[in-house]
Amino acid sequence: MSDKRGIVRKHKRLKLRFGRDYPKRVAFTEDLSGCGLFIITGQPEHPGSVVLLQIVLPDEQEVIVRGRVQWAKKVPANLVRVAKKGGMGVRLTHFESGEQAYKAFVAELRR
Repeated sequence: MSDKRGIVRKHKRLKLRFGRDYPKRVAFTEDLSGCGLFIITGQPEHPGSVVLLQIVLPDEQEVIVRGRVQWAKKVPANLVRVAKKGGMGVRLTHFESGEQAYKAFVAELRR
């Protein structure tokens, strides 16, 4: 299956929380770019859902951003670590805080 994205994502595991109204579920990123990311989770939201993400950067800065779920693949919770792409792809739509820190972090990954 070919990648339909025009933007290259970089593999990076970051801790985050997510939810529709409040970021309550804990998960991790697998890859990210300046405008989207993939979240590893056994409980993805449905495509089209708007989610609130609370991302913790390696320097402990916190990023709060809203995004729209582009696609999701649900796998049993006990298989999340071994299944391919169990989780959801999210397009970032609106930063509430930490936009500059996030974009600087992604730019640093590209070097």
